[in-house]
Amino acid sequence: MVNPGKHQSIAVDQIELDRSNPRIRKFLEMYGDNPSPEAIFLALGAGNDDEPGSSSSTTFEKLKQSIITNGGIIQPVILNRRSDGGLVCVEGNTRVALYKNFRETGVKGDWTHIPALVHDEIDDASVHAIRLQIHLVGTRPWDPYSKAKYLYELRTQEHLPFATIVDYCGGRQSEVVESINAYSDMEQYYRPVVGEDGDFDTTRFSGFVELQKSGIKQAITSAGFDCHDFATWIHEGKLFPLQKVRVLPRILRHEKAKEIFLKHGAKRAEAVLEKPDLSKTLQEAEIGQLARALVTRIASLQYDEQQRIKADPGGDTAQALIDAQAELAKLLQWLQLSS
Repeated sequence: MVNPGKHQSIAVDQIELDRSNPRIRKFLEMYGDNPSPEAIFLALGAGNDDEPGSSSSTTFEKLKQSIITNGGIIQPVILNRRSDGGLVCVEGNTRVALYKNFRETGVKGDWTHIPALVHDEIDDASVHAIRLQIHLVGTRPWDPYSKAKYLYELRTQEHLPFATIVDYCGGRQSEVVESINAYSDMEQYYRPVVGEDGDFDTTRFSGFVELQKSGIKQAITSAGFDCHDFATWIHEGKLFPLQKVRVLPRILRHEKAKEIFLKHGAKRAEAVLEKPDLSKTLQEAEIGQLARALVTRIASLQYDEQQRIKADPGGDTAQALIDAQAELAKLLQWLQLSS
């Protein structure tokens, strides 16, 4: 358990950047010990790509201007006092760097001390818990790619068990595994396609999350392609918007649609697929009625029909069920009805 900590005003000169944070450590190794505040912000992936029309640079500028306007920060940074007395910034590295930069560049105001919540000698597990609570389930979320990157590092570098990671950030183990695998696939397949001099677009991450859904990789392989091809399709915009990844199994099974997809992308390919024949009764049914009907139908599903669907994960029925699950999960989360 993390000790409660004490609220104090700390001289910014006493605070060290958190070199145990893998992204800060890697950044300092590449660019030296005196990065700009914006460089730290970008290294941490602190921009929230979920906000429509936002970018990391504009979000950083908003943070900077907000601190200047308010004459300081409202939310204290979180520090860990080591046994030797040194103070390490566990959370708030960008804000500490901004204070130092404001003082060095003569920005009007008092930037010598910063409000902080100081913990004494907390261990690595507590540091991870703080970061995950703030950035994965808290009020200042990282973008999905950065979340996945941190989870990947906890699993592969810190070797934390999945159960421990789930305890830290909540949710389900399957979601954590999916996020970690999506990050791994994006790094392994998409980064080589972009190249070192290319623009590695982290907003494409959701496409690699969709790749983890049941039946997607099987459909790609069955059609004679692989994950390198998938990454190329993502890079070339053939799977835009990225939700079109869900339609990929149906496209690749349909010769005409596949041909159009490889030339023009998923949007035009989907247009030649057969649309489901929905009766007027189904189209006009209330969402609650449809949900109850689906529950009843699933409950009465015969074993041989279950086996048929299971044997063809890229088939229309399996993919329709996967799509329904994804849309229902998003709706329940928005309605705050999911556990």
